[in-house]
Amino acid sequence: MAVLEGLIGQEVAAGRLAAAALTPVHAYLFVGPPGSGKRDAARAFAAALLCPNGGDGTCDVCTRVLHGVHPDVVVVERTGPYITVDQAREIVRLAMRSPNEGHRKVLVLTDFHLVKEAAPTLLKVIEEPPESTVFVVLADHVPVELETIASRCVQIDFRAIDREQLVQTLVAEGVERAAAEEAADAAGGRLDRARLLASDPDLAARRQAWRDVPRRLDGTGAAVAVVAAELAQLISAAGVEPLHARHAAELEALEERASRYGDRVNRKQVDEQHRRELRRLRMDELRFGLATLQQAYRDALVAGSGPTAQCLAAVDAIVEAAEALERNPNETLLLQALLLKLPNLQ
Repeated sequence: MAVLEGLIGQEVAAGRLAAAALTPVHAYLFVGPPGSGKRDAARAFAAALLCPNGGDGTCDVCTRVLHGVHPDVVVVERTGPYITVDQAREIVRLAMRSPNEGHRKVLVLTDFHLVKEAAPTLLKVIEEPPESTVFVVLADHVPVELETIASRCVQIDFRAIDREQLVQTLVAEGVERAAAEEAADAAGGRLDRARLLASDPDLAARRQAWRDVPRRLDGTGAAVAVVAAELAQLISAAGVEPLHARHAAELEALEERASRYGDRVNRKQVDEQHRRELRRLRMDELRFGLATLQQAYRDALVAGSGPTAQCLAAVDAIVEAAEALERNPNETLLLQALLLKLPNLQ
């Protein structure tokens, strides 16, 4: 199926989805690390399920699904740290609605590893949805709260994309190898982020700014406040211009299509999607910074250039801060609290 051929580094998952699209069941669970392509796969799979030509990738249905504007493909994003019971009830309501155009609709539920207490509300409808509804559930991992729902779904596993495959993909798309390698190193196995960073001229400077943090800390709150404010500013600006350029190109393409074929562009839906992507960009950048900072303390441990116990404690504190990102904390306050725990490295 053409729509599934573009899933870089996920050949096994793509093969299973191609087979599943021929005789679909009621629910699928995509499990894998952030940036492994689960969202792109969900969109492509939805196109294959709705396409009258088996997912050719070129028809009107496929084009609208892939651009995120088909009314029978609904992507549900959490609005807070966790999926709430009220949001779960809204998902149930959406599942019961009839399709707008064809005989089937697809509900894509994101961040389902954060389902928490909403799981019981969703279990029944995912277990026995209306015949017209197919659930595609996305999760970074399967927590205890998700195990019962997971048992009712066909699980498709995704993996992080290895560095060399990221580099080769970027080079094939016209990126210079040096820039591709730097972007791949900072992407954490994520092709979408690697593509964005490959066009970001400030990547090396941001990485160095994070590596310099341990040398700027002197144990005072004043130093922490200054460094945290500077890092927050870097996070706010990182990769924004390339992403804005991509958003403008997407909107222009949608409006051109609307003008040519008489489609209606749902600006609210597009704007919401773009806001979510900007928020994910900020979180990705913060994770990148924390990983860079953690590596600085690990390097100090290997080189013996820092106090062992304090460096080990610093690594643990950074890991805790990275885990706290799932709860949508205030970024500046998180950074300030973390930096107060970190030792100076000369």
